[in-house]
Amino acid sequence: HFEESGGASVQPGGSLRLACVASGRTFNTYAMAWFRQAPGKEREFVARIMGGGSTYYEDSVEGRFTIATNSAKNEVCLQMTRLKIEDTAMYYCNLAELVPGTSRRPEYWGQGTQVTVSS
Repeated sequence: HFEESGGASVQPGGSLRLACVASGRTFNTYAMAWFRQAPGKEREFVARIMGGGSTYYEDSVEGRFTIATNSAKNEVCLQMTRLKIEDTAMYYCNLAELVPGTSRRPEYWGQGTQVTVSS
């Protein structure tokens, strides 16, 4: 079970912090990430943090968004600053899990939280 929170309506230039908590069992986490999907568009990658702490960002959010985890809480957060109208989308958290002894990386998704940036 994944519970996302933090989505809201904000003006351009504003900030939001999204959070996603994975519960129900302990995950052997390979990576946690955020994706987003705007109306009429395909879901796209936003940011990822690996189990070792390395982070990766989509070019348009680099320098504005920061992804972080709290492994004790199985939580991933996305701090979003200097929001733009084009950041408007449903944001989804994603967890990829390690399966020891295999190359499998099953993925799990949250239900999404809506971010709307408008003036």
